[in-house]
Amino acid sequence: MKKLIILLLFIPLVSSGQNSYKVDKITDIDYNDNVVFPEKKDFLDIYIPKGEENYPVIVYFHGGALIAGSKEMGKDIGEKLAKNGIGFVSANYRLSPTAKYPDHLNDAQAATDWTFNNIESFGGDLKNIYVSGHSAGAYLAAILALNKDLKIHKMRKIKGAILISPFLYVEETAPERIKRGTIYKSIWGTNPKDWEKASVSPHMDGNNENFISIMAENDAVWRKEQNKRFINKLKEKQTADYIEIPNRDHSSLISKILEKDDQVSKTIIEFIRS
Repeated sequence: MKKLIILLLFIPLVSSGQNSYKVDKITDIDYNDNVVFPEKKDFLDIYIPKGEENYPVIVYFHGGALIAGSKEMGKDIGEKLAKNGIGFVSANYRLSPTAKYPDHLNDAQAATDWTFNNIESFGGDLKNIYVSGHSAGAYLAAILALNKDLKIHKMRKIKGAILISPFLYVEETAPERIKRGTIYKSIWGTNPKDWEKASVSPHMDGNNENFISIMAENDAVWRKEQNKRFINKLKEKQTADYIEIPNRDHSSLISKILEKDDQVSKTIIEFIRS
């Protein structure tokens, strides 16, 4: 009988998508006390399901091609997920051309480490911390979860990665982006060997984390192909899934998160609750 009661408590969060919690939002938390970056690039915001304890937490990185964007871009998705019982951390990170890879990744790692060190005091469950992002932010989340040489993996256990329309294979993406303008040379440089090091390619041996790639029906063909290839490769050794959301494109996956027909938040909730 006790097990039945627990299941009934969780079903509404997964199946109905109805908002159940009020949200506490705390902004402009400095996640790296050792530095002072311009434009609050070492700051994050947290969205907490008020009154909930031991809730799962997502550390989220915004999109913007690693040259634009801010943590405020996570506001709508953060509030929506928090209303459904999932904590949400939206982090800034340094941008190019000022930042050079792996500066962006190092900041993402520092924000995730701050979450492990602090989110329990806000009620978060340290055994249920995921990394996520949209577009370039999802690329950072993928590398952060996959690269076991990063120091965060020495003491931390990331539960999974929720990737929303990322690029993944830098050795394919970098040369195409450099054609658009010289600013993209500042991200990974111009050496193909550096592109491959910054890619998911060297880190496909698998691990024990869960991956999901959430794509739009109208995403670019090349982007969908990269994600299908990535997920199929991961599936050989671990849990991984590829989902396409109908009637959405690369931008509207996030910009229409508050629409009634939104399937992105529902997919994330079901992935975490399962």
